[in-house]
Amino acid sequence: MISDEKLVQQISQRLSLRKPQERSLDILRDVFTRIDLSKAVDLEEALADIKSQYPSVEDFERDFPSLCFALATGVGKTRLMGAMCAFLFLSGRSKNFFILAPNTTIYQKLIDDFSNPSSPKYVFKGISQFAQQPPIIVTGDTWQEGRGVKIRDMFGGDVVINIFNVDKINKDKGKIKKLHEYIGQSYFDYLAGLPDLVLMMDEAHRYRAKAGMRAVAELKPILGLEMTATPKTVGAQSKPFKNVILNYGLGNAMADGYVKEPAVATRANFNKADFTPEQVETIMLEDAVHYHENLKAELDVYHRQSGRPLVHPFILVVAQDTTHADELSAMIDSDDFFSGRYKKRVAVVHSNLSGEESDEAVERLVGLETDNLTEIVIHVNKLKEGWDVTNLYTIVPLRASASDILTEQTLGRGLRLPYGERTGEEAVDTLTVIAHDRFDEVVKKAREDQSIVKMKRITIGPGGDIPAQRARVVEAPSRLDSILFGLKPDIEGVDDAKTQISPPLFVTEADRQAAYAAKRAIQRHAGKSPSLGSLTSPESIAQIRSEVQKEITSSRDLVDQMDDQPDAAKITAAVLDAVLAHTIEIPQIIVIPTREVSFGFNDFDLAGVESKHWQPISNEILVRNIRTESQRVLARSVDGPTEERLENYIVRHLIENDEVDYDTQADLLYKLAGQMTAHLRTYLKSDDEVENVALGHGKNIADFIFQQMKENYWETPTDYRARVTMGFRSLEPQSYNATAQNKLRDFRETVTPKSDTKKFLFSGFSKCGSSIQKFDSDDERRFAVLIDSDREPSVIKWLKPAARQFQIEYQSGRGYEPDFVVETKTEKLIVEIKARNELDDELVQAKARAASKWVEYANEHASDADGKRWQYLLIAHDQVTESSTLAGLKAKPS
Repeated sequence: MISDEKLVQQISQRLSLRKPQERSLDILRDVFTRIDLSKAVDLEEALADIKSQYPSVEDFERDFPSLCFALATGVGKTRLMGAMCAFLFLSGRSKNFFILAPNTTIYQKLIDDFSNPSSPKYVFKGISQFAQQPPIIVTGDTWQEGRGVKIRDMFGGDVVINIFNVDKINKDKGKIKKLHEYIGQSYFDYLAGLPDLVLMMDEAHRYRAKAGMRAVAELKPILGLEMTATPKTVGAQSKPFKNVILNYGLGNAMADGYVKEPAVATRANFNKADFTPEQVETIMLEDAVHYHENLKAELDVYHRQSGRPLVHPFILVVAQDTTHADELSAMIDSDDFFSGRYKKRVAVVHSNLSGEESDEAVERLVGLETDNLTEIVIHVNKLKEGWDVTNLYTIVPLRASASDILTEQTLGRGLRLPYGERTGEEAVDTLTVIAHDRFDEVVKKAREDQSIVKMKRITIGPGGDIPAQRARVVEAPSRLDSILFGLKPDIEGVDDAKTQISPPLFVTEADRQAAYAAKRAIQRHAGKSPSLGSLTSPESIAQIRSEVQKEITSSRDLVDQMDDQPDAAKITAAVLDAVLAHTIEIPQIIVIPTREVSFGFNDFDLAGVESKHWQPISNEILVRNIRTESQRVLARSVDGPTEERLENYIVRHLIENDEVDYDTQADLLYKLAGQMTAHLRTYLKSDDEVENVALGHGKNIADFIFQQMKENYWETPTDYRARVTMGFRSLEPQSYNATAQNKLRDFRETVTPKSDTKKFLFSGFSKCGSSIQKFDSDDERRFAVLIDSDREPSVIKWLKPAARQFQIEYQSGRGYEPDFVVETKTEKLIVEIKARNELDDELVQAKARAASKWVEYANEHASDADGKRWQYLLIAHDQVTESSTLAGLKAKPS
C-alpha cells in the first residue's frame, strides 16, 4: 500500500496545490500519526499529543478533536477541503464527510465545486479514483431521498460527502431527526452513528454561536476540520480561536504572490479640510472612475499582449446605509456624472430592495465577470462570504475608518487573481482602494504589527525560515576530483557510501601532486584540442607526459619530500583515463543572434476604441502599495508642454518604443493618433477636454495603440551564427550556500513540501558528474532519479551545468544554461524541465530556439569529436512520472 507521505505528494501534484495547501495536507497526515481518532478518543490525551508539535493549538474548543486551518482569502480553502477528502478516503481513514456551509451562496458554490466535473473549480480534477467512481453528494435538499445510504447498500465502498447549510440544519432539525423509513432511524442519528464521520466547516467563524456549536456537536464526528480566513469569533467581543494549527495570513499570501497586492490611492496634496463631506465623496467617485478607465486600458493591453482572456473590471462602492446607497446610485446614473457615461451600468445591492429589484441585482452580480454590463456596484455592508469574483479592482469605502478599510472583509472580496496567478504586470495584479479622506491613516495603520497586510515575517532560529547558524559556502568537487584525490564537500553527512565514491586513485602526497600536474596539463591541451579523443593520440600523450615530468622535477618542494620520484607516464595515463571516463564532451560553441534585421508595421485601423472613455483629469492620483509602500502616479498633471496638433500628445509617447522608427512610420503614427483623437471628440465636450485627456492620459493611450501596432509588426527572421572555440571544457567544482542544518539528503527521497526542494543539498548519485547537487524543483529531482537509476542502463553519465558551462545567447547579452546534460551510449541530450503552463512562454521558446541552433552546430562538430549526436529535449513537468523512461520522454512531444 502506498505510504501516507507519497499519497500527500501525489494528491498535491494532481490537484496542483499551492504551498500552504500542501503544508496543510501534510499537517493532517502528521496528525493521524500522532493520535488514533475514533468515537472513544481521549480528548485531553489527544490535545497534549497535538500541542507537543503544534503549540498554537491550545484547545479543541469542541466536544471532539477539531483543528482550524486559517488560510487567507483567495489561497484556496475549498480545494484544500477536496484534497483532505481525497487523502482521508484514499488512505482508508474515512468514507463519510459532512461539509457545513454558513449561507446559501457558499452552500450552492460548494455543491457545484464538489459535484460538477466540468466546472473549472471542480475539487477532484486529477484524482483518477474519483474519475472512475465519483463521490456520492448528499445535500440539504436531497438527503430525504436516502441516496447516500441506498447506493452504498447496493454497491458498497463509495465515499459519501454531505453538504448542508447550517441554517437548513437549524430550521429542518425536526425533519432530519425524524425516523427515516428506509434506514430505520433518523438521518441525523444515522450520521452521528457513523464510525468515521469527518466534519468540515467552511467559514468556521460562523459556527461559534451557541446554536451552531450545538448542531455541530450532536453529529459526533471523529474529527473537525475548520476553514476560515479570520480565525476569531464574530461580534463586538471577538476572541481568537484556540485551535489554529496553521495560520497563513493575508500578508503571507500577498508576499508569496497568491493574491493581488492591495494599494491605497489619493490625489496629490489632497486636504479634505478644503471640501465638504459631500464634495469629498464626489471627488473620490470621480477619481475612482479615472483610475477605472485607465485600468480598463491596461487590462486591454495585457489581453492583447498575452493572448489571455480580457478582464472586465468593476468598481465596488461601500455606502453607509441604504439611503446613502440610493443617493449615490441616482448621482452616478445622472447626466451630470461624466455626461451620463455610466447610466444603467451601476448595480445597487442592499436588504431594502424589493423582490424584482433584488433578483435583478443578484443577476447583475452573477454576470459581473462575463457580461461587461455593470461597471459600478454599490453595497451597504461588506459583501457576504462566497461572493468570489476576480475582476474587482477598485474599492471606494465612503465614510469608512482606516480600521474598516484594512479588514479582510473589505479587501478580501477583490483579492482573487483573474488568471489564478500573478502576471508580473502591476496594474493587473493590484487591488486599489480610493481613500482620499483616510490615506495617511490607512498607510499608518498598515504599518502596525497586527495589520493583515503586514509584510511576511521571517523567523530566525530552530524550525524557522532562517537557521541561527551562520551560512557558508560549500564547494562540491567534481566526481573526477573525488575519484582522483578523494576530495569531499565539507558538509555533515558525507560518506563514501552516500556519495558513491570509491577510494581515491592517488594517496601519497607525491602521487597526488603529480596527478594535479597531469590534470593541469590535460586542461591546457583541452583548450587547443578539437575533441576529447584527440588527447589520446601518441603525440598528445607524449607532450602531456613531458610537461608533467618537467613540473615534477622543477618543483623543489616536491623533490625534497620524495623518496622515489613518481612515475609520470603511469600517473598521466591514469589521470587521462579518469578524465575520459568522467567528462561529458561538450564543445564550446558560441551561438549569437544576428542583429541585422529590418522591421516595420503593416497599415491598419484601430479596433476597440469605442469601449475606451478616458476622462479629463486635473490632478495626479497617487497609488501606494499598502504592504510594500511603493508608490506610482496614475496620470500626470495637465500642466506640460503644449503641442500644435492634438495627435502630437500621443505620437510623442509612441516614438519612445524601440520598435518605432519615426522617419519611416510617421504616416501610420499620425493616422492612428488621428483616429484616437476623433474618438475622444465623440464623447468629450470640447477640444480643451480632448487636449486635457491627450496630455494627461497620453502614455496610457499610446500603450493601447502600440499593442495593436505590435499585432501588425513584421521583421525579417532572426538567424544565428556560431563559432566553435574549444573542443570541450572540464567540469569545475560547484559552490552552494549551506548552513549546519543543510545535511545531505539522498536524492531519491522526496522533500515535503516539494516547494522546499531547492533548500536542500542531495547526494547518492552513481552517474552524476558532481558528488552533491541542488535542484530547483522536485520535477528536476525526479528526472535525476530516472536517469541515475539502473532502469536506464543506456545512460553513462549526466550533470547539471554550472554557471557559464554553456555559452548560448538567446537574447542580446543574455545567456541560457539548461537544466541537464545527459550522455548515453549513443547520443547526448540537453534537457530542460518546465511546468506545462510555461511551455509556450516566449522566453522559454526563445531559449529553445537558441539551444536547437546550438545542437545543430554541435552535430556539425560531432563528426570531428566522438561522433555522438546531440538532441534538445523540452519536457513538461507532468511527463516525469514513476513509470517514465528516457526513451518514452524523447518520443513523447511536450
